[in-house]
Amino acid sequence: MTGKVYLVGAGPGDSKLITLRAVELLEKADVVLYDRLVSKKIISMIPKKAEKIYVGRAVGDDTTHQNTTNDLMVQYAKSKKNVVRLKGGDPIIFGRGGEEAEFLKENKVKYEIVPGITSGIGSATYAGIPLTHRKHASSVVFVTGHEDPEKKKEIVKWKNLAKSVDTIVIMMGLSRIDVICKQLIAGGMDKKTPVAVIQNGTTPKQKMIKGTVTNIAKKVKDNKITPPTNIIIGKVVDLSETIGWK
Repeated sequence: MTGKVYLVGAGPGDSKLITLRAVELLEKADVVLYDRLVSKKIISMIPKKAEKIYVGRAVGDDTTHQNTTNDLMVQYAKSKKNVVRLKGGDPIIFGRGGEEAEFLKENKVKYEIVPGITSGIGSATYAGIPLTHRKHASSVVFVTGHEDPEKKKEIVKWKNLAKSVDTIVIMMGLSRIDVICKQLIAGGMDKKTPVAVIQNGTTPKQKMIKGTVTNIAKKVKDNKITPPTNIIIGKVVDLSETIGWK
């Protein structure tokens, strides 16, 4: 008999956007392994009886930390504990939830995956940017701007995306925004295509700057924008002028 691991999305930042299922599981948890971007308000929801363990990773940290996280999940579950693996956003949208589920399966540990609002959607919504719109965008793609460093070759085909999709949402791409925009232009994207960079989306510290694929990299530098951010590229960015509500 083992415990169970719950791979839970905490949402994009605003603590009120966490799901009822996530709150229910936190209340029953024996152990909570939480990430860097989980808000303090959500961490405060964890009962005092539960053991809280920080397993977050900052940009530039050694990627081998994931091995420790995997081992902890299995260790506690096999000690008959109910474990909540709490992640910012959604666990399987660039959150390594798929990898963790595979590891748990291999080690014969029961698990459940609980979705959360991914930051790519949450930050855009709070900024008044509809990722799809009948008049402007019938397609949207979510892309990581920072691929696994162990890959021998970059998989994302930025040039191909330039004309194949209406809205591009880039997560973890701030440090490469100049390179990405240049590749999109090389792929045929209109140089006047609007871009929004949203910092600390859905939180009281939310900040947005806008530009085009030709000048957004300079604006990011001039405005000293730092992670966590989401980058939105496409005509829908301009709609924030009329429907922005925060």
